[in-house]
Amino acid sequence: MENMAEEELLPLEKEEVEVAQVQVQVPSLASAPEEAKSKRHISIQRQLADLEKLAFVTEGNFDSTSSLNSDNLDAGNRQACPLCPKEKFRACNSHKLRRHLQNLHWKVSVEFEGYRMCICHLPCRPVKPNIIGEQISSKMGAHYHCIICSATITRRTDMLGHVRRHMNKGETKSSYIAASTAKPPKEILKEADTDVQVCPNYSIPQKTDSYFNPKMKLNRQLIFCTLAALAEERKPLECLDAFGATGIMGLQWAKHLGNAVKVTINDLNENSVTLIQENCYLNKLKVVVDSKEKEKSDDILEEGEKNIGNIKVTKMDANVLMHLRSFDFIHLDPFGTSVNYLDSAFRNIRNLGIVSVTSTDISSLYAKAQHVARRHYGCNIVRTEYYKELAARIVVAAVARAAARCNKGIEVLFAVALEHFVLVVVRVLRGPTSADETAKKIQYLIHCQWCEERIFQKDGNMVEENPYRQLPCNCHGSMPGKTAIELGPLWSSSLFNTGFLKRMLFESLHHGLDDIQTLIKTLIFESECTPQSQFSIHTPSNLNKQEENGVFIKTTDDTITDNYIAQGKRKSNEMITNLGKKQKTDVSTEHPPFYYNIHRHSIKGMNMPKLKKFLCYLSQAGFRVSRTHFDPMGVRTDAPLMQFKSILLKYSTPTYTGGQSESLVQSASEDTVTERVEMSVNDKAEASGCRRW
Repeated sequence: MENMAEEELLPLEKEEVEVAQVQVQVPSLASAPEEAKSKRHISIQRQLADLEKLAFVTEGNFDSTSSLNSDNLDAGNRQACPLCPKEKFRACNSHKLRRHLQNLHWKVSVEFEGYRMCICHLPCRPVKPNIIGEQISSKMGAHYHCIICSATITRRTDMLGHVRRHMNKGETKSSYIAASTAKPPKEILKEADTDVQVCPNYSIPQKTDSYFNPKMKLNRQLIFCTLAALAEERKPLECLDAFGATGIMGLQWAKHLGNAVKVTINDLNENSVTLIQENCYLNKLKVVVDSKEKEKSDDILEEGEKNIGNIKVTKMDANVLMHLRSFDFIHLDPFGTSVNYLDSAFRNIRNLGIVSVTSTDISSLYAKAQHVARRHYGCNIVRTEYYKELAARIVVAAVARAAARCNKGIEVLFAVALEHFVLVVVRVLRGPTSADETAKKIQYLIHCQWCEERIFQKDGNMVEENPYRQLPCNCHGSMPGKTAIELGPLWSSSLFNTGFLKRMLFESLHHGLDDIQTLIKTLIFESECTPQSQFSIHTPSNLNKQEENGVFIKTTDDTITDNYIAQGKRKSNEMITNLGKKQKTDVSTEHPPFYYNIHRHSIKGMNMPKLKKFLCYLSQAGFRVSRTHFDPMGVRTDAPLMQFKSILLKYSTPTYTGGQSESLVQSASEDTVTERVEMSVNDKAEASGCRRW
């Protein structure tokens, strides 16, 4: 009889254990506290399937995870919601319950660290008031259970703010996550023969510690070609990736350039530093911490494999690191603006070193948040047709001012402004003379709001009586009121170095980077302001020299021994003389600033010519012309706007004639063309005035 009683009690005990496991759903760990098993609420789940398992019964058979709601099932195998009381949601069929869980619980949940805090309608007892101090009534309706502190909060917006305050205080760890062994698997991505592990939600910076943006692939390849071209001048190079995140950029440097570079990857986040070290081991690279190799890297390597190179991983503030050590190459890619790190970058950068700055605060640079641009960059901007080049010149001006404060000048190698970022790469020239020359190139821009003509303000400290005279247009005389505004201060000199871009193109061909070759070719044509033509890049016949703007730069071992001197010392007098000659390039060879959009200045009732033909027409008229990477329909030319529109009208065909021949249009007199251009400008001015007022 006693044995029969024990056998009858045994199934009941098993059912109680299964119910407790469903409520917790966390594997037991010796290191985890015992309270973690009882604190977790069933409304906190990782996937929708986990929530459905609490209620679903398939084909009349009870699952181990569905026994929680066995009391809520009627004779017809209807199922009740595990997060709603019986009086609120009656038992129903499985497809209705699945729809109920998805629409009324899962879609309005709050996500944190891969978990979902679903809305709960059960009569739960308030654990404690929220952070704001609001007292929650005992008769609660819909509410959430915090995964971090177990607080019960009624509204979703309050729950989002509650979790955000936890994150601001650094309270991002909960007993549920610490006690769970089923961590989300890390995904491995591959880019340029480099493997990196990424965390879940890696493309959302607010939801992950290690941010990885696949759309920044062009940015990483441009930086790599820049470093590869610099490595041909002198070796080895001290390189810094100040904001490593996953470490993908520094890993590519060390893996493909080898002993030519000494890479340092830095990040302030501890989780990011751990992930960077794991990615180094994944790519068979040794991690160096405090000049000592980690023994773990030797254990990971298999027999017959060798380390490709060494990478130093640091965990400190980027400003502190750049003040402590000197580098030949520094890349800044913070989340947002980079103005907070420019002074530190130029503090210890070596002579002839390179600083690359990636700015992702495009809302302020592209004139969508003008007050933020004034706050960060100290400049006044408006939305114009050339807003992308305006953004690039704003960043270069900020970089130039930071370099000048450290008695250093800059030479802009190239500036790129695409949809997601603005990249500026400059070479550092040490000395107060170079700093003064750089500061003179920061000027204000006069922009006409009617026809969008623009010109840089003349040098001088004297106040001009009528600054409108500097503009080539006559909108101030024909239009009422003030027609122009002052933008800036901006960088007024060239944005490209043709010789360096050609060397970058050679490196892209050498390393097989096909994605950016088209972009680099466009930059070369834009720097020379010539129409695109086919050309080939061959290996230089003399490998000991590389030409850049007419100046030959040595790249042999003699360069390392003779010209490259230790930290804090200058180059030889011969090298500085060559650099002075390089800076004194002919102003006429610089590309004209800004560009015109051919669609923006189209004539009403006229069909425009093809863009390639229009470039030929401008070139035949004696103007320098090229396409620009800033705008696919942009034309960079030194022609004034009046001449630009005159040629555009001359080779346009009227729409009402059904394709009038170009010969008839070209026979029109120049006076008639000019009058029609002026009339079109006035019509557009009146239209823009109506829109403005």
